[in-house]
Amino acid sequence: MGSVPRVSVHGASIPAIGLGTWQLSGAACEAAVASALASGYRHLDTASMYGNEAEVGRALKASKVRRDDVWVTTKDWADDLAPGTLERSAERSLRALQLDAVDLLLIHWPNPAIPLDGSIAALCNAKRRGLTRHIGVSNFPIALMRQAAKLTTEPIVTNQVEVHPHLDQGKVLAEAKALGWSVTAYTPLGRGSVGGVLAEPAITAIAGRKMRTPAQVVLRWHLQQGRIAVPRSADPGRIAENLRVTDFELDQAEMAQISGLPRPGGRIVAPAFAPKWD
Repeated sequence: MGSVPRVSVHGASIPAIGLGTWQLSGAACEAAVASALASGYRHLDTASMYGNEAEVGRALKASKVRRDDVWVTTKDWADDLAPGTLERSAERSLRALQLDAVDLLLIHWPNPAIPLDGSIAALCNAKRRGLTRHIGVSNFPIALMRQAAKLTTEPIVTNQVEVHPHLDQGKVLAEAKALGWSVTAYTPLGRGSVGGVLAEPAITAIAGRKMRTPAQVVLRWHLQQGRIAVPRSADPGRIAENLRVTDFELDQAEMAQISGLPRPGGRIVAPAFAPKWD
């Protein structure tokens, strides 16, 4: 298996496949992180809201992998974005993770009740204080992306948003490219149930021809477009499988087939407090 590619942006070199840990907790979370690191993952994605930073930190510390070889992302929750509050939230995350600094700190969700200029200033301050090596945002639509780009005094390296074949995110992806940001795809495999992305006939047909799983095909689709993807799994077999995407390629026709699958109502993560999507 070839090494996982990295996405380089503003001095950051981010492994393009990471382990998402949303909804993982307790021993299952620690086991998933341990399995991922043993399988070759070098990118872990967590958040204060997930309530599992301590588990991620314990598994990382217990592994034989050097800290500097693992990219760790965490996120400050929407209620913790005011100046001072954001930095304190980051400090709590570091204590839970047992780390001196994370590699990437994100604003998890925008909060219209907290002025963005203060949030971005606090995020930049967290970087200057050494709490994080890089900064970014998550769930930012185009208008907020542009505002953040104008307000920041430190490079923003990514916008982490929902991206998968059933959701047309073309406008946000184009804006990120124009700003010089990377895009990190959460829920990169869409819904796993009947009628979900992995059951799409076009994807299963490609998987059959390539002798790959549908999940591997979709992750390869992300990688060939220069995206970072953080699929979540607690199953050791699937965790390892999701990393084995470097030794095959999709041709232009196959890429186009997968890119042509957006559907109305394709968005999965749509809480009531979400911003107006593009």
